[in-house]
Amino acid sequence: MEPFVLNRDVLKDIEEKTYHGDQDPLLLYIESWKHLYDKLKVGFTTRHGGVGQEPYATLNCAYHVGDNAEAVLRNRRLVTEKLAFPPEAWTCGEQVHGKAVAVITADDKGRGLLDRQSALQDTDGLVTNVPGVLLTSFYADCVPLYFYDPVNQAVGLAHAGWKGTVAGIAVSMVETMEREYGSRREDIRAAIGPSIGDCCYEVDEAVMKHVRVWLDEPRGNDEYNPSASKRIYTPAANGKTMLNLKECNRHIMMKAGILPDHIECTTWCTSCHPELFFSYRKENGVTGRMASWIGLEER
Repeated sequence: MEPFVLNRDVLKDIEEKTYHGDQDPLLLYIESWKHLYDKLKVGFTTRHGGVGQEPYATLNCAYHVGDNAEAVLRNRRLVTEKLAFPPEAWTCGEQVHGKAVAVITADDKGRGLLDRQSALQDTDGLVTNVPGVLLTSFYADCVPLYFYDPVNQAVGLAHAGWKGTVAGIAVSMVETMEREYGSRREDIRAAIGPSIGDCCYEVDEAVMKHVRVWLDEPRGNDEYNPSASKRIYTPAANGKTMLNLKECNRHIMMKAGILPDHIECTTWCTSCHPELFFSYRKENGVTGRMASWIGLEER
């Protein structure tokens, strides 16, 4: 069952180009977590409901793409207002497709809200146990990874492009939560959000040789083993491969000790649905960014 749920009538209106949400952010929530954990706020933005103009229309949440900074800040405020968080709760890193994880304290709250310079530099993963902090990160095809420890009340968020995925950012997140908050791997809940799917993501062997390490396959392996890898990749024409980064991250999460039935995984492909999401590949690199978010409400 799809964990990131969108009302069918709204989706139909978007597909038929009759949707008019004005400035009300259209957000996706992890429905199972929404009902299980009442103090947890978690989800993913779409491209609808903000103030941005083309090619960033309308809910671009990232400064680095060249959009008007005032529009970006307004969009961030619109999202926090809808989530009933103050704007200064918005906390983010300056992403570099790495595996560095920052531990967010109360003093870090609000870093990155107003500009890129104040964000956590060179950071693709964020963890915190501080209520009232809203961890956020940005996407236009890369994979959002969510982590929640309901026992120790700690949360985490990671940005995983192919480089961060094969660098093992999912493992870094689990290790950081274990070290900082005493999280047990078997207690951690994880989710994998909307990103480009294997239907649209073609890569070459320069990428696949790094993926194969996680699959315990030899580098340069020319033989496709469907029983071991059918969910993660399939051969394509001209020696290329269709790669499922979502399933690759699920595989790495399980290697890190997260239980399979504690991992939610979306079916949404950002490239297949440009009417709903920004897509770097689909839009030739000139587009906005969605935001993922996770945070604990203040008691």
